[in-house]
Order: sequence, then C-alpha cells, then structure tokens
Amino acid sequence: MWLKRKVHIMNKTITFAKRNFLEMSRDPLSYIFCVAFPLVMLVIMTLVNEGIPKEGVSIFRLDNLTGGVVIFGQTFVMLFTALNVATDRGGSFLTRLFASPMKSSNFTNGYILPMLLIAEVQIVCTGVAALVISLILGPTLSIPGILLMMVTCLPSAVLFTAIGFIFGTLFNEKSAPGLCSVIISLGSFIGGIWFDAEKTGGVLYTICKCTPFLYCTKVARATIKLDFSREAFFLPLIIVIASAVVLMGLAIVVFRRKMKADLS
Repeated sequence: MWLKRKVHIMNKTITFAKRNFLEMSRDPLSYIFCVAFPLVMLVIMTLVNEGIPKEGVSIFRLDNLTGGVVIFGQTFVMLFTALNVATDRGGSFLTRLFASPMKSSNFTNGYILPMLLIAEVQIVCTGVAALVISLILGPTLSIPGILLMMVTCLPSAVLFTAIGFIFGTLFNEKSAPGLCSVIISLGSFIGGIWFDAEKTGGVLYTICKCTPFLYCTKVARATIKLDFSREAFFLPLIIVIASAVVLMGLAIVVFRRKMKADLS
C-alpha cells in the first residue's frame, strides 16, 4: 500500500515534469540561450585567446574558459525556470492544478527535474564542443575531466534553478526575467567567468568570495584540470552544495507558502 502510494505520487511528478519539459522544448529561445549562446561564447572567446600573447596564462584559454562557459550557461537555466514558473502562476493553469490532488512536492519536483535535465544537456554540449575545439586549436583537454564535470557541476545547476524558482514564485512573468538578467550579469562578473577574480584582489575579490558564484566557476575549472586539491576543488564544492541546499530549501518553502496563499 505504501509502495503503491509512492508510485502514484511519482507518476504525478513525472507527468508534470514531462509537461514542463515539452513547454521548454517548444520555445526556440530556450535552444538559443540555453545551448547555442554558451557555445557561441565558447568559440568567440577561444578566438579572442588566439590573439593574446602566449607568455601569460589567459582566462580565455580553453581549459579555463570551458568551466566558466558552463556556469554562464546555467544562469540561463535560471532565467527559464523563473519564466516558466511565473508564466504558469500568471495564468489560470497553475491555479486549477492547485485545486487538484497534486501536492506541493509534485509541483516543485515537476519544475526542477526538467530544468536539471536541460542543464545536464547543456554541460554535455559545451564539453563536447570544447573537446572538438581543443583538437583543432589546443590545449588538449582531459576527457575524464570533461566527464567528471558533468557530475560536479550538477550542484551549481541546482543552485541556479533554485534562484529561478524563487524569482518565478515571488514575481510575475514581467519582473522575474528582469531580476534574473541582473543575476546573470552579476553572476558572470563576480563569478570570475570572464576575468581572473583572484588576481584582482582587494574589495572586489572579497565581494566575489561572499557569493557562491565564484565557487561554482572554481569547481568547474578545477574538475576539467583534474585539480582536486582542497582550495581549488573540495572547499568550493562544499560551499556550492551547501548554498544549493539552502536555496532549494528556501525555494520549496516559498512556493508552498505561495501555494497556500493562492488557495485561500
């Protein structure tokens, strides 16, 4: 009886997750921003690196750039999570579902799971593209490092999905994307995606260390280089996982309260 109930709940979640995934797959912008745009940035910044003197270590060198582009791509997963949730809340679709036997866990998992799948597809596409570019221009990337990145970057995907879920729950379809755009710009900057945050030092680096975005980038880069030292990988990974757990817990609580408010 207990097992049958669990299977029934899981079926509801899977059905709702499929619906959300299909909604995303029908939107051409999701392919452009979640897949094509990160790949275009990977190619452009690699070409930029070709014009930089080889004496120094460039942030745009492929073994540094790939991890940064993966995190940059995940910020767009955040954007589409917020847009998906906010659009459903703005219409009558979610209101009708609130009156159904579905529980809040069905809704939260139904929104989160397809976005994590999209994030994983995004990581795979970026990793494969980086390997192809490395064969043409160098430097040679580690295939085990690329494969491990597909696992170690999942906590950061959860983190960005949670932020999008919170924005989509609290704000409407007009405000939520705008706030996500701020996070995309802010996260790209203080996350050290396009510059070496550690070499800047001072107040800017202190600000970078106070947010989880920098640690997301550090985990991705360290994994590609197979650098599993405490400072480069393990400590940043712990921070990212802890931040993802806190933000996802907050997202679930916020959604449940909003759901109860809409039903009352």
